[in-house]
Amino acid sequence: MLLLLAGCGAGGFNLEKAEVDRSIITGSVATTPTADAADPGMASDQTTISNAASSADLQGLAGQSVPWANAQTGSRGTITALAETGDASNGRCRRFEVSRESYDGVAMYRASICMTGTGAWQMQDFKAL
Repeated sequence: MLLLLAGCGAGGFNLEKAEVDRSIITGSVATTPTADAADPGMASDQTTISNAASSADLQGLAGQSVPWANAQTGSRGTITALAETGDASNGRCRRFEVSRESYDGVAMYRASICMTGTGAWQMQDFKAL
């Protein structure tokens, strides 16, 4: 019996002759075409950020940062360099930088919100730095 096993091992196994077994299928992950599709919470976070930036008291802040948190997505961050341009007749806008800490990491964005004719603030720009 021992000679029989030794004979099987003596024939050897050669990795160069080994072939890939194509019958085994494990799974795959589809790629997503856009960042928003990859992170569905981004739209919710943008709304939370817009609300925090629009409700901030610029005079009371005196250059301090504004924290924000979205309980729905678990994301949070800080709004910095918040400044308002324009007036009621020309249209008011607020420009700022914002950090976003989420389950996939930390990122910085430059954003702006402007007041619409109905008096509501609307996100105009939100770009990664």
